[in-house]
Amino acid sequence: MRVRRQRVKTSDYLSDALTLLSGWERDGVQLKRELACDDSQHAALTERIKVAADTLRIRPSIRRTDGHTQICLGDRDGDAITDGEVTLAARIEDFYRTVTAPHSS
Repeated sequence: MRVRRQRVKTSDYLSDALTLLSGWERDGVQLKRELACDDSQHAALTERIKVAADTLRIRPSIRRTDGHTQICLGDRDGDAITDGEVTLAARIEDFYRTVTAPHSS
């Protein structure tokens, strides 16, 4: 007798993961986040994001406006948010905490 595999609903898994990422908004098939940071923090954050994004083969949109960094993950023409994009969003949260943490004297 052959056991039938049940497919795990990817959308449920990703939705659960997204609930842990406070501040990220889901806009259709994209994830968006706006972070307050100064110019040097923006530069450090952007560099870290680019390295992680290259590793995951994701092309985020990163913009600087009015003292904020706007990040968008996912293609408007894509099918769905991917696990790689959720992973990158989590990494971005870690990077943001690192670059905005007060330096110890």
